[in-house]
Amino acid sequence: MKRRNVLAGLGALITGGCTKIGQTEWFGDVVDGAEKLSRGAHRMLGARPTMAREFSVADISPYFRGNGNTEIDTDTYRAQLASGFPDWRLEVRGLVDRPLSLSLEQIRALPQRTQITRHDCVEGWSAIGQWTGPRLSTILGQAGLKPQAKFAVFRCADSFGKAPYYESCDLDDALHPQTLIAHQLNGEPLPERNGAPLRLRIERQLGYKHAKYLTAIELVDSLDGIEGGGGGYWEDRGYQWYAGV
Repeated sequence: MKRRNVLAGLGALITGGCTKIGQTEWFGDVVDGAEKLSRGAHRMLGARPTMAREFSVADISPYFRGNGNTEIDTDTYRAQLASGFPDWRLEVRGLVDRPLSLSLEQIRALPQRTQITRHDCVEGWSAIGQWTGPRLSTILGQAGLKPQAKFAVFRCADSFGKAPYYESCDLDDALHPQTLIAHQLNGEPLPERNGAPLRLRIERQLGYKHAKYLTAIELVDSLDGIEGGGGGYWEDRGYQWYAGV
């Protein structure tokens, strides 16, 4: 309960004036310190990954709201949505041995994991949902990581104005057993509002890290020079890169 109150407080603070607050020096110092503390706490156990709590079917929220972009109003996306995304591809590229271009059928044919977890939004709300999809580690294993690879960058079909949405994580989180490329929510294909047809589930971090409408995963050695250099759309605008919960 205490953590919920903290998240709610952060949500009120950020949504009440995130642009102005994000530009202040003291806010940057606080965020940087919190990010290092959160990341360090998650990595304390070394090789043994810390796991996000998993729940039972009885705990699933009756409605899992959408947030941020909840639709993509382009002719291409509307046509794909109407026909069940037959031509949607997830590309895996960058510092890999074998670049991939996977259809939804190929993604569904991979070994699947189902997990029931809580989604915590920086705005203060949360919801519990059941997610199904292959582990990201399975996909990256097929592609083969080059030794220089340090980060996974997630490219998305949605944007805010002319700025494309993107996210990233390090390989510790990319290879975590609960990090999924989800194509189902609560046993059904992902709804449009929740990122159809594919979204990232990176369970130990806040909701803005869970990129929706996935089109590509790019393995890189540095986040410098990618979009604004912060590692994600919101991070380029002052949010912390490691948003651990």
